Amino acid sequence: MHLPNVWTGPISPRSLATPKKLDVAGAQAFLEQSGVRYVLAQFVDIHGVAKSRAVPAQHLDCILTEGAAFAGGGACGLGLLPHEAEFTVICELDTLTVTPWAPGYARMMGVGTVKGTPHPIDTRNVLKKQVAPLVERGWTFNTGLEPEFILVRREPDGKLSPFDDTDTLPKPAYDYRGLMRGRNILERVTECLQAVGIDVYQIDHEDANGQYEINFKYADALKTADQIVFFKMAASEIAHDLGAICSFMPKLRSHSTGSGMHIHCSIADADGRNLFRDDADPNGMGLSKLAYHFLGGVLAHAKALTALLAPTVNSYKRLVVGRTVSGKTWAPACIAYGDNNRTAMVRIPYGRLEIRIGDSSMNPYLATAALIAAGLDGIERRLEPGAPRNVNFYGLTFEAIKEMGLDLLPQTLSEALDALDSDQLFAGTLWEPVIKEFLSLKRSEWLEYHRHVSDWEVERYLNFF
Repeated sequence: MHLPNVWTGPISPRSLATPKKLDVAGAQAFLEQSGVRYVLAQFVDIHGVAKSRAVPAQHLDCILTEGAAFAGGGACGLGLLPHEAEFTVICELDTLTVTPWAPGYARMMGVGTVKGTPHPIDTRNVLKKQVAPLVERGWTFNTGLEPEFILVRREPDGKLSPFDDTDTLPKPAYDYRGLMRGRNILERVTECLQAVGIDVYQIDHEDANGQYEINFKYADALKTADQIVFFKMAASEIAHDLGAICSFMPKLRSHSTGSGMHIHCSIADADGRNLFRDDADPNGMGLSKLAYHFLGGVLAHAKALTALLAPTVNSYKRLVVGRTVSGKTWAPACIAYGDNNRTAMVRIPYGRLEIRIGDSSMNPYLATAALIAAGLDGIERRLEPGAPRNVNFYGLTFEAIKEMGLDLLPQTLSEALDALDSDQLFAGTLWEPVIKEFLSLKRSEWLEYHRHVSDWEVERYLNFF
């Protein structure tokens, strides 16, 4: 397959990384040097989907001061009606990033405002609000998100098949051929990320046919969320250009594993020291008391958290205990934690936490903000997470899990929404308007799903009676 070159002119890929501490004049010079003609002023809707206005580069100063205006009623999940004030994004210069797959373009994120005030249903604002108490303590919340995705193509009859039609192994995880035969897309995505300074350190074929994961280095929570949105833009557009669909759907096929987005997290002090790490941990997992209290908050609010980290009807086809073709689901269903236990809700990869309930449909800003809120509640109330459980939960029934004194994660979106609605922490800390808007949209999604007549129902009941 011929791969088009996304770089333009004499620019080398590495030169596309944005210089640090730019002023407006320096940014204008950088854009001119990089061949950028348009800047995408962006925000994400409540679903985490990027929304943009294209602004000629010579008007960069305008979107930094006056902002880019959007009709609030035209975007999903902002809680604004067509007759109300516009939603305006005041772009932030330190988010300026060239989009290498789209020569001549760059993008910027910013603060979403209404009538000059930060809008409480803009999820990037929500994350900023949650980070603030940490900053006051001199702490940085570091996250590393692991996005899984599936590359497929649509056949003439409308059906979906793996982009590589030889990717058919019943257990394809880490398969050499599966990795190599998707390399055109994977390499191009990786090069685009590296070109703007995002440090990709690992690429692998995951456990489903056509499923991959690209990992890049952790950063502070806001930067990581911005980078995940950027990554999704890159992967989707590059795949489209090469005749594929890059799907972040949590569970594309009932017989194979879903696409998760695990969140690795820790808190660092002003010197960059990991406050979650303590080599004297008697459990041998390298966790400090601060980390255990944070973990206690995460487990205490697990059911409500699930609604925000697994936010679609489809998410709950992934969060079940059961077998797939490969023999594993790689998704948790039990509210528990363990050492290197990938069957529990939280895995401890020594000195940090890996939250495993999230999937690739999450809004990274809202999900991370919720995780911080739960963890800080655990720290403030000195909650204990109980003992680690290093057992294979995939081999246990729901009854056996409950006999251990453990509880299950919600098994449907409706159950998760009820848990979120009844947990007062999130409405009180993340801003009540964003939780109300999320609940309203997601309850509508659940109702619409139940009214839909599926192919499974037709096949089962058409002549059954």
